[in-house]
Amino acid sequence: MSRIFDSAADVEDAFYDAIDESDLDKMMAVWADSDDIACLLPMQPLHNGRQAVRQLWKGVFEQALKIDISVNHLQWIERGDIAIHLLEEVVRPVGSAQRQPPIYAGNVYHYDDTGWHLLLHFNSPTPPPAGVLPPLPGGQERRNQ
Repeated sequence: MSRIFDSAADVEDAFYDAIDESDLDKMMAVWADSDDIACLLPMQPLHNGRQAVRQLWKGVFEQALKIDISVNHLQWIERGDIAIHLLEEVVRPVGSAQRQPPIYAGNVYHYDDTGWHLLLHFNSPTPPPAGVLPPLPGGQERRNQ
């Protein structure tokens, strides 16, 4: 069952708290009560619907390797009942001091009469340094942020 959240930021905090705590019930409480939700993690297929998202996070939380995620907000776009948060996640094994490259992520939230809820979480590895990838077709340059 979903929890009532007063803001997209509250949902986001609860999402990352659920990851830190490996708590599947807390994780599922942030998602909209809809089969239109979706989650895309690196090196995983897209998971659509509550059951698929639940199974994905259940598998993540059952791994013996626990992770710590630091979040750096890049941009928040909030218009009416939709919010899109773009961020960097630095993921590392709990207890490790080794610096990992960030992962770019996005969270899409929706507000309805039951409050704010997560609709979509997606992320991907950061691009390689400039000059590593071949040029884009048509002579366009790649942009690294």
